[in-house]
Amino acid sequence: MDSTLFKKEDWNKLLQLGSIASFIIVCMIPFQMVIFGVWPPPNNASDFFVLFQKNWFLGLLSLDLLFILSNVLMIFVYLGLFAALRKSNPAILIVALSLAFIGIASYFSSTGAFEMLSLSNHYFQVDNDELLKQQYLSSGRTILNYYKGTSFDIYYVLNGIALLLITLIMLKDNTFTKRTAIWGLISAILMVIPSTAGAIGLIFSITSLIPWIVFSIMIASRMLKISKS
Repeated sequence: MDSTLFKKEDWNKLLQLGSIASFIIVCMIPFQMVIFGVWPPPNNASDFFVLFQKNWFLGLLSLDLLFILSNVLMIFVYLGLFAALRKSNPAILIVALSLAFIGIASYFSSTGAFEMLSLSNHYFQVDNDELLKQQYLSSGRTILNYYKGTSFDIYYVLNGIALLLITLIMLKDNTFTKRTAIWGLISAILMVIPSTAGAIGLIFSITSLIPWIVFSIMIASRMLKISKS
């Protein structure tokens, strides 16, 4: 990895990108919580269609637009962590990043925010064809079923495993503090149960945010410091 193709400046750029991305993700979390608290998302396709017509941007936010952006940024966080830990255990690190990227790709396949927006527009453009309207509603219900289905669970579990492997590498390395690794390890353990697994999954998911926020701030600060040293 430390060949002439990758200069120190290149690794520093990855560290800086990872640090910035991590800080942005942390800042987005309270906005996500406020949105879901003040404007709870609808429970069915019909209500989503109405919401999109009233406020298309709120409709996209209700279908995790910010979370989609967070996962794009997570790619840079993982690359930053790879740049920081590449000399410790590159084999395990590559496995961790591979699982993380497969998980993120699975998540993107589960999202349907813009598809729902399109279906909503088509639904309300139809005047007297009830059969066609029902077909649009059926498509909307299918998207909502995929929204928190198998692809989402794969994403959640694989990223939990990736975080677990990364924090175990951190524990044996002095690039990050042991405290940082422990916060990440706690978050990874809480991600063992997907948020879709009923009340228990929801509790674990919300609880995991606390150590995740602390972990993200600590790794962001450290990666930025390393890039400048």
